[in-house]
Amino acid sequence: YVLGPFLSRFNYAEVSLPGGCAWGPRPVNYHLEAMETMGANVKLNDGMMIVQGKLKGAEINFKQQSVGATGNIIMAAVNATGVTIINNPAKEPEISSLCQFLILMGADIKGFGTNKIIINGKKQLHADIEYNIIPDRIEAGTFLIAGAITFGNIKISNVIPDHLNILIEYLKSAGFSLVINESCIEIAPNSKFIIPKNMITKTFPGFPTDLQAQWMSLMSIAKGNSTITETIYKDRFTHISELSRFGANIHLKDNKAYIVGTETLLGAPVMSTDIRASASLILAALASKGKSIISRIYHIDRGYESIESKFSKLNADIIRANDI
Repeated sequence: YVLGPFLSRFNYAEVSLPGGCAWGPRPVNYHLEAMETMGANVKLNDGMMIVQGKLKGAEINFKQQSVGATGNIIMAAVNATGVTIINNPAKEPEISSLCQFLILMGADIKGFGTNKIIINGKKQLHADIEYNIIPDRIEAGTFLIAGAITFGNIKISNVIPDHLNILIEYLKSAGFSLVINESCIEIAPNSKFIIPKNMITKTFPGFPTDLQAQWMSLMSIAKGNSTITETIYKDRFTHISELSRFGANIHLKDNKAYIVGTETLLGAPVMSTDIRASASLILAALASKGKSIISRIYHIDRGYESIESKFSKLNADIIRANDI
């Protein structure tokens, strides 16, 4: 994400190739090809991306929507000479929020949230603004699913419900009652069991891939069978083997998980493999009988701030090992 801003501001960027979670590669071809289309010279050397050149407006065509590439090109284009058009950009709320932030700084951006973003480059932006960061829809969604998997009654505040429309729809279909106000969502059980609901991950406004693992935990105790098809990151299933330790019955074939709901999960020692997998393990542990121990929790901290204290406020029996 610093590639675009550095190149835009200094006409030079030297950035390491991305890492991230261990469940799959982080291709950067969309980022680099777009920079080249805008006139940059790209070299890869010893794990570093070295990109330089004064950017010029260009038409960028994404074969698939990419949140990271869309954001990077927007930031690169705001100071480029001329007009940049991004076809098939990502439509996620985070992209719209980025555009609104840059517009407050003087950027000329139109079309975000649609199939075409148009950026008219400006020589300079100004920094004398105030901006409120949007709430984290994935964290909010994780806590809503936590309420569902424990048959709890919880209220999530400081959220934008429109960012969670698809999850709200799925939770209602799974047998839960949701009360939605301007900036809060309350969930409560509407049935004595969880209704199985097949799910396919899609780009926004579809079901987010970042809630796939959490939804799998919920479906693992549904009354019946369900499937989850991952279309965004097709190898994002490292949590299946760990959920199986709780007694979940999940079979994977290609990019589709087949889940046979079980009445009871049992506490187990499990290991975090990435941010959202970590969250799914916490949810499964909360719904299990007995004690669970989750290791490698540094993954959790990359995506959730003080998650154990928030769950403690909801009456969960959860502590960090260094708190013992």
